[in-house]
Amino acid sequence: MKTVRQMLHGKGYEVWSVDSETTVFEALTIMAEKNVGALVVLKDQDLTCIFSERDYARRMILKGKHSKDTLVREVMSENPICIGPDKTTEECMSLMTEKHIRHLPVLDGGKLIGVISIGDVVKAIMAEQQGTITHLEKFITGR
Repeated sequence: MKTVRQMLHGKGYEVWSVDSETTVFEALTIMAEKNVGALVVLKDQDLTCIFSERDYARRMILKGKHSKDTLVREVMSENPICIGPDKTTEECMSLMTEKHIRHLPVLDGGKLIGVISIGDVVKAIMAEQQGTITHLEKFITGR
């Protein structure tokens, strides 16, 4: 079973971030340019919050706010749930399912080293399952 560290090694450690004084419009522009569904919010290089598409939908659109007039700090999710690099894909999936979240900042010794999305986890699980299927096919056919 893959670990979070292995998933990050495969996808890269790049983290897209904003500070809390960024407008929601600017944050959404970055998310669109980078093709990501969430940005971490940093203060002095430390993770403080996360801003996601879900935050935008639930805390902006449904409340009639305008993205050019609203700062990320007004709609971000505080105290984001994080995961360590030695956790498994199964542990990620379980945590994401239980907490109804799609993005997990990865902390190693308190330092932000990456972000894992639900898509990353599903991709890793599918690759593991394909490996198992291939192994079983070879076993059954004797190849």
